[in-house]
Amino acid sequence: MRFHLPPHAPGMRIGLFGGSFNPTHSGHLLVSDLALKKLQLDRIWWLVSPGNPLKDNYSLASVDQRMKQTQACIRDPRIVVTDLELRIGKRFTFDTLFFLKQHCPKVRFIWIMGADNLLQFHHWQNWEKIVCLMPVAIFDRPGSTFKTSSTKMTQRFYRARRPERNSKKLVENLPPAFTILHGPRSDKSSTEARMKLNNSK
Repeated sequence: MRFHLPPHAPGMRIGLFGGSFNPTHSGHLLVSDLALKKLQLDRIWWLVSPGNPLKDNYSLASVDQRMKQTQACIRDPRIVVTDLELRIGKRFTFDTLFFLKQHCPKVRFIWIMGADNLLQFHHWQNWEKIVCLMPVAIFDRPGSTFKTSSTKMTQRFYRARRPERNSKKLVENLPPAFTILHGPRSDKSSTEARMKLNNSK
């Protein structure tokens, strides 16, 4: 299958935000807005996943449906929605990030994730290699604030933690490097949004 990468150029600061987006909700938009400001990014690429390997994908809408729904929610032109993972045949995050590093060696990438995902991050395939591949920005989520310091990732890479006050420089750090960022939070989830949608039918 042919693929094309979203527009990019050497030196650009691009955040990578992966997920099922089934469906997109205000929490995704809030994290993206905060990332653009706090990390001083040029772009954020939303990587719409073919399916989370750690979840039951039975109720997962097609990538095409999720792409259309997600694109309809975007108002900031700096947020770019892509089905790259489907097109390159990747399902695991490390494989996708490695692919992008190979094909865009002069772009400054940073992986973006919510603190709720950090709690089970050690179950991801090659999770330690992800941290060593590019900087990681972790955004606080309701219910996760006091748990982040005890996760396997933050304990394994405790020397790689950078102060939140230096977040705008995080993308320039050599990995491993991560920061936990705080700000306005949303308790919205795709599961909740999906249930409301189904109940309204």
